[in-house]
Amino acid sequence: MTDPHRHSVLDDAQAIAYGAGMAAFAITILTHLGLVTGQTAGLAVLISYATGWGFGPVFFAVNLPFYWLGWRRIGPAFVLKTFLAVGVMSGLAMIFPRWVSFATLDPVVGAVLFGAISGSALLALFRHGASLGGVGIVAIWLQDRTGFRAGWTQLLFDLVIFALALTLRDARTVAISALGALVVNLVIAVNHRRDRYVAV
Repeated sequence: MTDPHRHSVLDDAQAIAYGAGMAAFAITILTHLGLVTGQTAGLAVLISYATGWGFGPVFFAVNLPFYWLGWRRIGPAFVLKTFLAVGVMSGLAMIFPRWVSFATLDPVVGAVLFGAISGSALLALFRHGASLGGVGIVAIWLQDRTGFRAGWTQLLFDLVIFALALTLRDARTVAISALGALVVNLVIAVNHRRDRYVAV
Protein backbone atom coordinates (compact mmCIF):
# COMPACT_ATOMS: atom_id res chain seq x y z
CA MET A 1 0.00 0.00 0.00
CA THR A 2 1.13 3.55 -0.63
CA ASP A 3 1.80 5.79 2.34
CA PRO A 4 -1.39 7.86 2.85
CA HIS A 5 0.67 10.63 4.43
CA ARG A 6 2.64 11.32 1.24
CA HIS A 7 1.66 13.39 -1.74
CA SER A 8 1.36 11.69 -5.12
CA VAL A 9 3.04 13.03 -8.26
CA LEU A 10 -0.39 14.30 -9.38
CA ASP A 11 -0.85 16.09 -6.04
CA ASP A 12 2.52 17.80 -6.45
CA ALA A 13 1.82 18.70 -10.09
CA GLN A 14 -1.48 20.43 -9.30
CA ALA A 15 0.11 22.27 -6.36
CA ILE A 16 2.96 23.54 -8.54
CA ALA A 17 0.49 24.55 -11.27
CA TYR A 18 -1.74 26.35 -8.78
CA GLY A 19 1.07 27.98 -6.81
CA ALA A 20 3.04 29.13 -9.84
CA GLY A 21 -0.11 30.28 -11.65
CA MET A 22 -1.43 32.33 -8.75
CA ALA A 23 2.03 33.79 -8.10
CA ALA A 24 2.24 34.89 -11.74
CA PHE A 25 -1.21 36.47 -11.51
CA ALA A 26 -0.18 38.27 -8.30
CA ILE A 27 2.95 39.63 -10.01
CA THR A 28 0.75 40.86 -12.86
CA ILE A 29 -1.23 42.89 -10.32
CA LEU A 30 1.95 44.15 -8.67
CA THR A 31 3.71 45.27 -11.83
CA HIS A 32 0.52 46.74 -13.34
CA LEU A 33 0.45 49.09 -10.34
CA GLY A 34 4.19 49.74 -10.42
CA LEU A 35 4.59 48.33 -6.90
CA VAL A 36 7.50 46.33 -5.49
CA THR A 37 7.86 43.41 -3.12
CA GLY A 38 10.53 41.59 -1.14
CA GLN A 39 12.65 38.45 -1.49
CA THR A 40 13.88 37.15 -4.85
CA ALA A 41 10.74 38.28 -6.66
CA GLY A 42 11.36 41.79 -5.36
CA LEU A 43 14.90 41.79 -6.70
CA ALA A 44 13.63 40.64 -10.09
CA VAL A 45 10.92 43.33 -10.09
CA LEU A 46 13.48 46.05 -9.37
CA ILE A 47 15.79 44.80 -12.11
CA SER A 48 12.83 44.69 -14.49
CA TYR A 49 11.83 48.28 -13.66
CA ALA A 50 15.41 49.56 -13.91
CA THR A 51 16.24 47.86 -17.22
CA GLY A 52 12.91 47.47 -19.01
CA TRP A 53 13.49 43.71 -19.25
CA GLY A 54 10.49 41.47 -18.67
CA PHE A 55 9.94 40.16 -15.15
CA GLY A 56 9.62 36.51 -16.24
CA PRO A 57 13.09 36.04 -17.77
CA VAL A 58 14.73 38.13 -15.04
CA PHE A 59 13.07 36.12 -12.26
CA PHE A 60 14.12 32.85 -13.89
CA ALA A 61 17.73 34.03 -14.24
CA VAL A 62 17.97 35.51 -10.74
CA ASN A 63 17.03 32.14 -9.24
CA LEU A 64 19.64 30.09 -11.12
CA PRO A 65 22.54 30.56 -8.65
CA PHE A 66 20.44 29.31 -5.73
CA TYR A 67 19.67 25.82 -7.04
CA TRP A 68 23.10 24.38 -6.26
CA LEU A 69 22.88 25.51 -2.65
CA GLY A 70 19.33 24.21 -2.41
CA TRP A 71 20.46 20.84 -3.79
CA ARG A 72 23.12 20.54 -1.10
CA ARG A 73 21.12 21.99 1.76
CA ILE A 74 17.59 20.68 1.16
CA GLY A 75 17.82 17.99 -1.52
CA PRO A 76 17.15 17.22 -5.19
CA ALA A 77 13.37 16.78 -4.85
CA PHE A 78 13.02 20.30 -3.47
CA VAL A 79 15.24 21.76 -6.19
CA LEU A 80 13.38 19.99 -9.00
CA LYS A 81 9.97 21.12 -7.75
CA THR A 82 11.24 24.66 -7.17
CA PHE A 83 12.83 24.78 -10.63
CA LEU A 84 9.52 23.72 -12.17
CA ALA A 85 7.55 26.24 -10.11
CA VAL A 86 9.92 29.09 -11.01
CA GLY A 87 9.84 28.08 -14.68
CA VAL A 88 6.04 27.94 -14.82
CA MET A 89 5.69 31.22 -12.95
CA SER A 90 8.23 32.94 -15.20
CA GLY A 91 6.45 31.76 -18.33
CA LEU A 92 2.99 32.69 -17.11
CA ALA A 93 4.20 36.10 -15.93
CA MET A 94 5.07 36.86 -19.56
CA ILE A 95 1.65 35.70 -20.81
CA PHE A 96 -0.78 36.98 -18.17
CA PRO A 97 -0.63 40.65 -19.27
CA ARG A 98 -2.06 39.51 -22.63
CA TRP A 99 -4.89 37.69 -20.88
CA VAL A 100 -5.73 40.07 -18.05
CA SER A 101 -6.20 43.84 -17.93
CA PHE A 102 -7.51 46.17 -15.24
CA ALA A 103 -9.78 49.10 -16.06
CA THR A 104 -9.77 50.16 -12.40
CA LEU A 105 -7.52 48.86 -9.64
CA ASP A 106 -6.92 50.91 -6.52
CA PRO A 107 -3.25 50.59 -5.45
CA VAL A 108 -4.05 49.81 -1.81
CA VAL A 109 -6.63 47.18 -2.76
CA GLY A 110 -4.22 45.82 -5.36
CA ALA A 111 -1.42 45.55 -2.79
CA VAL A 112 -3.68 43.60 -0.42
CA LEU A 113 -4.86 41.34 -3.26
CA PHE A 114 -1.25 40.77 -4.29
CA GLY A 115 -0.34 39.81 -0.74
CA ALA A 116 -3.28 37.46 -0.24
CA ILE A 117 -2.88 35.72 -3.59
CA SER A 118 0.90 35.42 -3.21
CA GLY A 119 0.53 34.03 0.30
CA SER A 120 -1.93 31.41 -0.93
CA ALA A 121 0.40 30.47 -3.79
CA LEU A 122 3.41 30.10 -1.51
CA LEU A 123 1.46 28.01 0.99
CA ALA A 124 0.50 25.56 -1.77
CA LEU A 125 4.14 25.28 -2.84
CA PHE A 126 5.51 24.97 0.71
CA ARG A 127 3.02 22.23 1.49
CA HIS A 128 4.35 20.21 -1.44
CA GLY A 129 8.06 20.71 -0.80
CA ALA A 130 8.70 23.55 -3.26
CA SER A 131 9.24 27.29 -3.20
CA LEU A 132 9.77 30.20 -5.56
CA GLY A 133 13.47 30.43 -5.07
CA GLY A 134 16.50 31.89 -3.62
CA VAL A 135 16.77 34.11 -0.56
CA GLY A 136 15.12 31.62 1.79
CA ILE A 137 17.64 28.96 0.81
CA VAL A 138 20.54 31.29 1.58
CA ALA A 139 18.91 32.27 4.86
CA ILE A 140 18.67 28.65 5.98
CA TRP A 141 22.25 27.97 4.90
CA LEU A 142 23.55 30.98 6.85
CA GLN A 143 21.60 29.90 9.91
CA ASP A 144 23.20 26.45 9.76
CA ARG A 145 26.69 27.86 9.23
CA THR A 146 26.64 30.84 11.60
CA GLY A 147 23.59 30.56 13.82
CA PHE A 148 22.21 33.84 12.47
CA ARG A 149 18.45 33.33 12.29
CA ALA A 150 16.98 32.79 8.82
CA GLY A 151 14.11 35.18 9.50
CA TRP A 152 16.54 38.02 10.23
CA THR A 153 18.43 37.36 6.98
CA GLN A 154 15.20 37.55 5.00
CA LEU A 155 14.12 40.71 6.83
CA LEU A 156 17.46 42.41 6.16
CA PHE A 157 17.29 41.46 2.48
CA ASP A 158 13.80 42.92 2.23
CA LEU A 159 14.93 46.15 3.92
CA VAL A 160 17.65 46.50 1.27
CA ILE A 161 15.15 45.80 -1.52
CA PHE A 162 12.71 48.43 -0.24
CA ALA A 163 15.51 50.94 0.28
CA LEU A 164 16.61 50.42 -3.33
CA ALA A 165 13.00 50.75 -4.41
CA LEU A 166 13.03 54.34 -3.18
CA THR A 167 15.49 55.15 -5.97
CA LEU A 168 12.97 53.97 -8.60
CA ARG A 169 9.59 54.69 -6.98
CA ASP A 170 8.14 57.46 -4.81
CA ALA A 171 7.72 57.00 -1.06
CA ARG A 172 3.93 56.51 -1.26
CA THR A 173 4.28 53.70 -3.79
CA VAL A 174 6.94 52.00 -1.66
CA ALA A 175 4.73 52.33 1.43
CA ILE A 176 1.78 50.74 -0.37
CA SER A 177 4.15 48.02 -1.59
CA ALA A 178 5.20 47.36 2.00
CA LEU A 179 1.54 46.76 2.85
CA GLY A 180 1.40 44.05 0.20
CA ALA A 181 4.58 42.42 1.55
CA LEU A 182 3.11 42.54 5.06
CA VAL A 183 -0.03 40.73 3.89
CA VAL A 184 2.08 38.00 2.24
CA ASN A 185 4.01 37.44 5.46
CA LEU A 186 0.87 37.47 7.61
CA VAL A 187 -0.84 34.87 5.42
CA ILE A 188 2.19 32.60 5.70
CA ALA A 189 2.76 33.24 9.42
CA VAL A 190 -0.84 32.45 10.32
CA ASN A 191 -1.32 29.44 8.04
CA HIS A 192 2.07 27.75 7.59
CA ARG A 193 2.49 25.08 10.24
CA ARG A 194 4.62 22.02 9.53
CA ASP A 195 2.65 19.90 12.01
CA ARG A 196 -0.53 20.48 9.99
CA TYR A 197 0.90 19.11 6.78
CA VAL A 198 1.46 15.64 5.48
CA ALA A 199 4.96 14.58 4.47
CA VAL A 200 6.22 15.61 1.06
